[in-house]
Amino acid sequence: MKTQMTLAAAAMLLGTAMSPALAQEKIKLGVVVTLSGPAAALGQQVRDGFALAVKDLGGKMGGRDVEVIVADDELKPDAAVTKVKGLLERDKVDFVVGPIFSNILQAIHRPITESKTFLISPNAGPSTFAGKDCNRFFYVTSYQNDQVHEILGKVAQDRGYKRMYLMVPNYQAGKDSVAGFKLDYKGEIVEESYMPLNTLDFQPELSKISSQKPDALFTFMPGGLGVNLVKQYRQAGLADSIPVLSAFTVDESTLPAQQDAAVGMFGGANWAPNLDNPQNKKFVAAYEAAYNSVPGTYAFQAYDAAMLIDSAVTAVKGDLSNKDAVAAALKKADFTSLRGAFKFNTNGYPIQNFYLTKVAKRPDGKFQTEIVQKVFENYGDRYAKDCKAAN
Repeated sequence: MKTQMTLAAAAMLLGTAMSPALAQEKIKLGVVVTLSGPAAALGQQVRDGFALAVKDLGGKMGGRDVEVIVADDELKPDAAVTKVKGLLERDKVDFVVGPIFSNILQAIHRPITESKTFLISPNAGPSTFAGKDCNRFFYVTSYQNDQVHEILGKVAQDRGYKRMYLMVPNYQAGKDSVAGFKLDYKGEIVEESYMPLNTLDFQPELSKISSQKPDALFTFMPGGLGVNLVKQYRQAGLADSIPVLSAFTVDESTLPAQQDAAVGMFGGANWAPNLDNPQNKKFVAAYEAAYNSVPGTYAFQAYDAAMLIDSAVTAVKGDLSNKDAVAAALKKADFTSLRGAFKFNTNGYPIQNFYLTKVAKRPDGKFQTEIVQKVFENYGDRYAKDCKAAN
């Protein structure tokens, strides 16, 4: 149900005016992610990326020891709310970090923010809280969900793809992905296919793609859906003739299962393991050494979430009692992001660069996404203009 990880034992002052009693109190951080079922790999990356950051900080933030309490939301909104209430009422956490999925975020957002506890999302970034319902207790270190799909629509338009085949899961996130793709793409959509979430066999769709011969396929098929689609697409002989522009379909969470079948397929992201800056190179090497796997966006965004919290705690000299001061410190985002350029928009969502990525096989046999080109620079989401909260 819940595991506790105490990451430091002794308290230490940072030469601030912090009281001895405050210095000895641990900062409690609740991490709520999916750690059971097929989506557990995503939650594990968040948990591990966050833990690596806390380790790199020496187990302290602003001179205070840190205790991380990890809870499995089970990908069930009701279970997530129960776990969150435990973190807030029993454990009295100072910050909550999570979740992976937007439907879980929608369930836990209100109880956390109404308790005046800060919620930092390392992945889920729905439009729901990016506009008029933004909140000064909520910050996102990933992106607004639509933006990743916008990347692929922009690329399809810029590359002159005149005919596109769209295939997504038949639920709200799938419909949102199509809307995001269409923002910049103005060509013909030969098919807009919505697949059941339990689809295992994509052969009927692949036959239609083969006969209609679109210039490219846009797809959003997360997790197991993506694993099956990519393998079957390659087996059908389509990968070499009809390019794949995908979101959350080929990434470091699915590549261990897709392997060679995914090589050459495109994705959209705000980062990739080969992003060329010193802090990212150090992070990727440390993550691979610690966990024997290639980090994905889930891990890097969680690492940044920890560093964001540390920057705020340090700015207020470890005193979290003044919520306005903590909110101002979070909004300032005074830390070095693994992605490089990063700042918060008025709604607590990032302004950042976005890239087209491509799956590659490394010399050591592992698979990763690599940056092909920058698509958007210092890009904020389109909902921020409606945010009136005093973030």
